[in-house]
Amino acid sequence: MNHLIIAPVILPAVIGPLIILWMRNDLLLQRVFSIVGTVLLVGVGIYLNHLAASGEVLVYRLGNWSAPFGIVLVLDRLAALMVLLTAVLALMVQLYAVGSGWDRKGWHFHALWQFQLMGICGAFLTGDAFNLFVFFEVLLIASYGLMIHGGGEMRLRAGVQYIAYNLAGSTLFLAALGVLYSVTGTLNMADMAVRIAQMPAEDTALLRTGAVLIILVFAIKAALVPLHFWLPSTYANAPGPVAALFAIMTKVGVYAIIRFLTLAFPQDTVIESMISDLLLPAALFTLIIGQIGILGTRHLGRLAAFAAIGSIGTLMIAVAQYTPQATAAAIYYMIHSTLAAGALFLVVDLIGARRGDLWLRLDRVMPGSGVISVLYILTAIAVAGMPPLSGFIGKLLILDASAQSPAATVIWTVILVTSLIAIYGLSRAGTLIFWKCYEMQGPGAPEAPAAAPRPGPIPPKVEPDEPIQDLRDASATWLAMLATGLLIAGIVALSVFAQPAMRLAEDTARQLHNPVAYLEAVLTAQEGTK
Repeated sequence: MNHLIIAPVILPAVIGPLIILWMRNDLLLQRVFSIVGTVLLVGVGIYLNHLAASGEVLVYRLGNWSAPFGIVLVLDRLAALMVLLTAVLALMVQLYAVGSGWDRKGWHFHALWQFQLMGICGAFLTGDAFNLFVFFEVLLIASYGLMIHGGGEMRLRAGVQYIAYNLAGSTLFLAALGVLYSVTGTLNMADMAVRIAQMPAEDTALLRTGAVLIILVFAIKAALVPLHFWLPSTYANAPGPVAALFAIMTKVGVYAIIRFLTLAFPQDTVIESMISDLLLPAALFTLIIGQIGILGTRHLGRLAAFAAIGSIGTLMIAVAQYTPQATAAAIYYMIHSTLAAGALFLVVDLIGARRGDLWLRLDRVMPGSGVISVLYILTAIAVAGMPPLSGFIGKLLILDASAQSPAATVIWTVILVTSLIAIYGLSRAGTLIFWKCYEMQGPGAPEAPAAAPRPGPIPPKVEPDEPIQDLRDASATWLAMLATGLLIAGIVALSVFAQPAMRLAEDTARQLHNPVAYLEAVLTAQEGTK
C-alpha cells in the first residue's frame, strides 16, 4: 500500500490539533504552520494525480483489514483530481484570509480551516458510505465554526439556520444508510455495487427508496432546487474567504452523486432511469433560479451565492445525462466553476472592504477601484460563461453532450437564455459599482444623493469605529490581491490548456463509467490482508 493515499486526511488532522494545543496564542505561528500544511497538501495532491494518471485504482486499507469489513480509502482519477482542486483553492483562499486580516477576527480560524480540509479530502477518498457520512460531519462541524467567524448578528442568525438545515440532512443521511444496509447488508460502496447488480428486479422496491433518500441527501449538500434554500443566506453572510472555500463544499455533494450513479447505481440497474428522471428537472430549475437570482438581488454577497447555485445547475445538467461524454464535460465544468465561484467571493469581499457594505446602490468612487474592476470583469466573464474563458468552453461541452438527449431543446434553451440573464445581472452590478459612481464625480456634476437606508446590518457586523477590513497595511493589500489574481489565473490556464484538461476529464469519465477496475482493486486484490 502507498501510505501517501491517506496523507490528505492525516496531514490536516495533525496540524489542526497542533495549532489549538501549541499555537493558540501566536497568530504568526498559526499562519506559518497552516499555510505550510496546505502547501504540502498541494504537493501530495500533485503526486496522487501522478499515481492515478496510469489508470490504476489504488486502495489503502486501514489496519490492513480486507474489504468490505475494513475501512478503505480508494484513489482513482476523480478522487485525485478533487483532492488537488481542494488543495489549490484552499491555498489561494488561505493566502487571501491572511492578507485581508480575516484570520485575525477569531481565535481558531486556522485550526478550523485544517479540519475542514480533512473532512473534504476524506469525503473524496473514502470507499465506504458510512465513512462518507463521517467525513461529511467533520467538514460540516468545522464549517459551523468558520461560518460564524468574526461574529455579528446576521452571521450568527445565518449560521444557526445553516446548522439546522445540515442537521436535518445528516439525519436523513443516516436513514438512507440504514435502508441501504438493510437491503444490501453492506456499506462498502464497491461491495454494495456488486450486490445491487445481483438483485432481481422484483426485489428492488426498498432499494429504490434508499437510493432516492441518499441522492436526496447529496442534493441538499449540492444545493439543488428545491433544496437550495440554505445556501444564499449562508454564503452571503459568511466571511469572504470562508464563502470562497465553501465553493468546493457543494462539489462534495456533486461528487457523491457522480460516484453513486456510476458505481452503485449504474445504467444497467432498475434504479438508473428513476434517478435521472428526477435529477434533470431539478438541475434545470436550479440553473433558472440561480441566474434569475443574480438579476434580482440587490446585495453583492447574495449575487455571488446565486451565481454558485446557477453553476451547480449547469453542472448537474451534464451529470444527469449519464453518458461518458456528458460526465467528461461535467468534470471540466466542475473545475472551472469551483475556481470561478471562489474568485467571485473574494472579489466581492474586496469590494465590500472598500465600500463599507455590499449593497448595490450608487455611491462615491471606491478606493482602488481600477485593479478591482479588472478582477471583477474577468471573474464576471468566467461566471457568466462568456468567451474566451473556460466557462464558455465548459458550457459548449455540456451543450454538445446534451445534443442527443430527448430534452435537448429544453436544455439548450435554458442554458442559453439563463446565460444572457446572468450577463445582464453581472453587468448591472458592475455598472453600479464601478461606472455610475464616476458619472457623479465630474466637474459640475450634482452631489451624490444620500444613500438610502439599508435594510439591515451588512456582514461582517462590526463596531462603528472598526473598518470591515484593515486595508492600511500595504502588504495585506497586495497579498489579498495576489491570491484573487492567482485564482483568476487558474481560470485563464484552464482556458489556454483546455485540450489537455479535457483529455484528463475524458479519461476520468471513462474510468468512472467502467467501474471494473475499481471493484477489482477493492474486493479482489486483497492478498496479504487480515
